[in-house]
Amino acid sequence: MTREELLAYGLSLPDTYQEAPFHDPNWQLIRLRRSKKAFLWTYMKDGLLHMNVKADPEWRDFWRSVYPAVQPGYHMNKEHWSTVILDGSIPEEVVLQMIDESYRLLTDSPSRRIYEAVKKIPRGKVATYGQIAELAGDKKMCRAVGNALHKNPDPDEIPCYRVVNAQGALSGEFAFGGSGAQQKLLEADGIEVKDGKVDLSRYGINVQEILRQ
Repeated sequence: MTREELLAYGLSLPDTYQEAPFHDPNWQLIRLRRSKKAFLWTYMKDGLLHMNVKADPEWRDFWRSVYPAVQPGYHMNKEHWSTVILDGSIPEEVVLQMIDESYRLLTDSPSRRIYEAVKKIPRGKVATYGQIAELAGDKKMCRAVGNALHKNPDPDEIPCYRVVNAQGALSGEFAFGGSGAQQKLLEADGIEVKDGKVDLSRYGINVQEILRQ
């Protein structure tokens, strides 16, 4: 693959941009727009095109064992990053898979998974903190769910008001912008609130059903 093809593929992934951070056109990076983190580094070295990508340990060890052109990261953390020499010995689909994996590792986070889980709560339903943690892939991170919901970056798209505690109780009075705000939002969804609680047997989500979707 050419450098142009590599960069174009990196830019085809959501919320990315290209940068030459060292005032050296030999180094061209693709970064995540929100975090500014680079997941694809490209540069010429010894007459060959190279790329640096991140990989989890299993993929890192597999690729390094199968392809001699995959080596420990050049000028980077050698445990988490690999340097790939694009000498034609690695199939194009594998090169693209490496870029995808690097992108996934830098975009996947507990908060992101929590917000995606909250988006799955349909109108007219609520979920508990524990259920959101399960949908996000880790039943043990209920506390992280609460922290993420209080930092909701996009309330219009992430309906955090549909999350209640294990007894169906609503959050604190001012968690959603004012006294009684969460109750008003739930009632607008058609959910009945009595004495600050929602009947989970009536309005609670079915986690397994959502996971099967």
